[in-house]
Amino acid sequence: MKAKPQINIKNKRATFDYELIDKYKAGIVLTGTEIKSIREGKAGLVDTFCYFVNGELWVKNMYIAEYFYGTYNNHSTRRDRKLLLTKKELRKISRTDKESGFSIIPTRLFIDENGRAKLDIAVARGKKTYDKRQSIKEREDKRSMDRMFKQ
Repeated sequence: MKAKPQINIKNKRATFDYELIDKYKAGIVLTGTEIKSIREGKAGLVDTFCYFVNGELWVKNMYIAEYFYGTYNNHSTRRDRKLLLTKKELRKISRTDKESGFSIIPTRLFIDENGRAKLDIAVARGKKTYDKRQSIKEREDKRSMDRMFKQ
């Protein structure tokens, strides 16, 4: 049996620009051509964010490339997509989202063991410039320590 390639698309800027507070796993409402493009790994989470409309959570600006074999039924690449969470999770997220300084950002897009596309989202607080400098310094210190131990 042939092993499926693991789809794991990350938002690399999320941990650099934000301090992640709560994490959730959400399903996504997709069309047929969208899931096929995701399974090929042709998606991106750059500049994406989530917002509430009528008690439902939506992801905005998520890029999913048009499916090569799609016809006139092909999807638009950056349309808003609905996220699937329990009511309890939605209430908890909406409470923290109403507080100032918090954002809901996608951190990872992946295919689970059942073949469904899932999105890891996080309630996050934006970092200040000095926090970003601290993150860079920690990363460089870790690299230099790794170099010293490898020699």
